[in-house]
Amino acid sequence: MALLPYALTRPLLFGMDPETAHELTIASLARTQGSALRWAYSNARVDDPVELAGLTFPNRVGLAAGLDKNARCIDGLGAMGFGFVEVGTVTPLAQPGNPKPRLFRLPQANALINRLGFNNDGLQTFITNVKHSSLYQRRLAGRAGIHPMLLGLNIGKNAATPIERATDDYLTCLDGVYPYADYVTVNISSPNTKNLRSLQSDEALDALLGAISERRELLAQKHGKRRPIFLKIAPDLDADQVTVIAQTLQRYGTDSTGQVNNAWGVIATNTTLSRDAVKGMAHAEEAGGLSGAPVLAMSNQMVTQLRAALGKSFPIIGAGGIMSAVDAVSKIKAGADVVQIYTGLIYGGPELVKNAALLIKKTF
Repeated sequence: MALLPYALTRPLLFGMDPETAHELTIASLARTQGSALRWAYSNARVDDPVELAGLTFPNRVGLAAGLDKNARCIDGLGAMGFGFVEVGTVTPLAQPGNPKPRLFRLPQANALINRLGFNNDGLQTFITNVKHSSLYQRRLAGRAGIHPMLLGLNIGKNAATPIERATDDYLTCLDGVYPYADYVTVNISSPNTKNLRSLQSDEALDALLGAISERRELLAQKHGKRRPIFLKIAPDLDADQVTVIAQTLQRYGTDSTGQVNNAWGVIATNTTLSRDAVKGMAHAEEAGGLSGAPVLAMSNQMVTQLRAALGKSFPIIGAGGIMSAVDAVSKIKAGADVVQIYTGLIYGGPELVKNAALLIKKTF
């Protein structure tokens, strides 16, 4: 159990500019994760293994990408009790992201708005950081243990890359991260990179998934392991768009008999552009993606639609709006196999990880 209750830390962090608080938190985790100080935020991991996409998830609660864009804190985040941690989004080249300020709290709604724009130190630094993690080092030495925490690596495109060449960036990143990932996430749903969400459309999505699937088979032969790939989509899609995405995923994620082949999965969802739930609040009209409590219902609805379209066996990770253990259970009930949190961690602290994993285990 964490020695330092988050309730004591949160007022200090919330008294700072949001991005300053974020940078301080990441720096602190990076500095302490290899020391006894990690007990300040550690939780015993709930043991509740589940099979998904050919992998064994130690429990059903994971961290969504975006918190640790440069893979600096894999071990520190893992100490909080997550069954899986996803880091990134990484792009081939380092980029600063959008101008500051670009991160805003809406405490009245338990929400955030961000327009960070894939700010990161680039693929080579990202890979170096992954290789330096004790998680990776233990695996390399054959000391990972039973049901080790899984690592997802989230990839994107550079802002300067024309959208018609986006596939090149995704393939470059896939080549780089593949040997070190338990699964790879293809992020085509951030609202903060111009035209990125257009990749969710019919022909563009089919071309992207086709190119990635072809490259993955080559990488599987080269490295002797076939890793699942998850597509991260937006919550701001209508029923027809969801149908198109589901049909495309089924083409690549099932075999000739219609059986799920564990090649592809989906993460539903990213942040939303909708402001219906936060109208009139301070910062509500800031550009960017809204996350937190206002996203829960629309994300759960998307999960339910996808489950109906994809069938009972297709891998679905549910993300968006989980602020409590009850919220996490609601997402599993909506049709997700496992869940991810991000904004809930900022508002609720590491205790949310343990509470959510415990209630999911008790409920299912």
